[in-house]
Amino acid sequence: MAKQLTAEDAKQSLTAHVGTRGQEIRDKYGPNIGWTEVLRILDDRSACRYPCEIVFDAGPLQHGEFAFPMPRGEHPEEGFTIFVHPFYQSQLDRVPYLVLYQLVAVNYGDFASAFDAETFGAAALGFSNGEYYQILCSMADAPGGSEKSGCACHATVENAKSTGRVSPMRQP
Repeated sequence: MAKQLTAEDAKQSLTAHVGTRGQEIRDKYGPNIGWTEVLRILDDRSACRYPCEIVFDAGPLQHGEFAFPMPRGEHPEEGFTIFVHPFYQSQLDRVPYLVLYQLVAVNYGDFASAFDAETFGAAALGFSNGEYYQILCSMADAPGGSEKSGCACHATVENAKSTGRVSPMRQP
């Protein structure tokens, strides 16, 4: 008899899938993914399912956010504008860290979790989840100079689900 899959099985499957997809992006565009490579990734429909453009504008961002993918219409096929805090406009080498994190929301929508975004970005950039999470937290803190951006940077990836930490990924 076939095993009935649970919601937890689906979450684990998506996390494994995004990790594999991140590694595929690293294999294709890496090992050093910078500004030029992230623009190529956004144009590659095998890596980024829907059209995306990066705009440096803090207007649509919530407090503590460094980036957010905003749909251009009612359907994902209409594309997304990935708003990135203008603080990073002069640091284009750091923008891929932010954009790759948001790409999971573009590709998988509400099915993806913050942990999935961390797993994807870490694999694409060649970091452990913990290393990538710490990088994201330092970047989230940078624009406002606050040590309390809401990122809960001192929580570890291992206890992320139990601590309920706030993530740089906007929750619905």
